[in-house]
Amino acid sequence: MLTRIRTGQTLLQSLLWIYFLISVYPLFWMVSYSLKNNDEIFVTNPFGIPLHLHLENYVNAWTQFNVPRYFLNSLVVSTVSTAGILILSVMFSYAVARMEWRLRESARIYMLIGMFIPLQVIMIPLAILVKNFHLANTYGALIVPYIAFGLPFSSLIFYGFMRSIPVELEESACMDGASIYRTFFRIIVPIVKPAVATIAIFQFLGAWNEFLLAYILISDEAMKTLPLGLLFFQGQYSTDWGGMGAVMTIASLPMVIVFLFFSDQVERALTVGSAVKG
Repeated sequence: MLTRIRTGQTLLQSLLWIYFLISVYPLFWMVSYSLKNNDEIFVTNPFGIPLHLHLENYVNAWTQFNVPRYFLNSLVVSTVSTAGILILSVMFSYAVARMEWRLRESARIYMLIGMFIPLQVIMIPLAILVKNFHLANTYGALIVPYIAFGLPFSSLIFYGFMRSIPVELEESACMDGASIYRTFFRIIVPIVKPAVATIAIFQFLGAWNEFLLAYILISDEAMKTLPLGLLFFQGQYSTDWGGMGAVMTIASLPMVIVFLFFSDQVERALTVGSAVKG
């Protein structure tokens, strides 16, 4: 019996290691081809580690293709839209999950309907609205739609999270003389911090990597984000694949940093709700 258990554990660990290697290899390939030239990528050494480190790919990407500006635009848009989503969705979820008012269920359903509206259906009306509100080629052209598209999913997560919090916590605070605002900021917000971290990671990733809306709503070179900047590495007769790999590696760094800072919070978010309820 013990031998069977050890055999099963060994087999499971082997499968997990295989899955890990399959998952990590695309990242390794991206970093490695960012240090190669086109000949080494496609002919002499497409899958191995770089034989000669072409660090000029990073230098060219950073200096010749306006990557700092693209990077700054992506950072501003992703940060502001994520902050807006968190603030609005937390307040909305608290209102529909913990407060009694007339049309709260209708408001919650109306918010959730936004999850089922395809982006392709509203692209043209959205572009017209952005133009009519004079937001074209500004940060607002991306921030406002990103917030609108991120609210339904974030509100759903926060709603389920807040429903698991015992109402006795708020009753005790009310008996101690705390106002609704004090209860929200001093009791509810600290409890939902793990969910905040989870939503922040998902929304920041989505805004950072979003391409379709940015491609439609932004035409000014100075306002383009990193996903749009990658198009400038594709020429009519040749493509700087090494430079493109360098830009993709640079674009991936914030994602890695965000995950390293918030990974513990994401893991806690999966368990803290049930722990509070119990």
